[in-house]
Amino acid sequence: VRECTKDVQRVKSIDTIADAHPNSDFDIIADEFHRMLTALEHVGVNVFLADEKYFPVGHRGVYHTVSNNFYLNATHVKRYHTLMAVMRHEGWHAAQDCMAGNIKNSLIAIIYPEEDVPQLWRDIAEDNYPKSAVPWEAEAIWAGKTEKMTMKALKACAEGNMWEVYKPTPLTEKWLREEGYIK
Repeated sequence: VRECTKDVQRVKSIDTIADAHPNSDFDIIADEFHRMLTALEHVGVNVFLADEKYFPVGHRGVYHTVSNNFYLNATHVKRYHTLMAVMRHEGWHAAQDCMAGNIKNSLIAIIYPEEDVPQLWRDIAEDNYPKSAVPWEAEAIWAGKTEKMTMKALKACAEGNMWEVYKPTPLTEKWLREEGYIK
């Protein structure tokens, strides 16, 4: 909610991360990172790099559905593969927000039917999240480990064709029709 501002900076490019971690090399992920950041900015999601004091122990990032901001734990993103796993994971939550009708709401919807999410990612989610969060987190874990998966979803969100690129699940589609998002 942007109440904590000390040691928090907006990420404007991969250079923001590189400046915070000068001994790391982010060139290998710069293109995907840039495309994701551009799509996020296009839909109104800001990304911030924040001191670890603002996170529960072990948390690498968080997406806030009300403010449409997401935060990267500066301590945990000094390696490019960790940075991208967090960017993809939290970016997927932004895409789920978009699937729920509009990025400017406080809702998220799964993008794939639950049975389409590989069991490996469901098992990890079940071991680490409350049962009520598993459908969303299993997808985000999968996306976090899959190159360009989140980038594609954010692009669909930014271009306004989310429901053409990803067919909503039956309950989500019913809700989207009732709310007037889909005619």
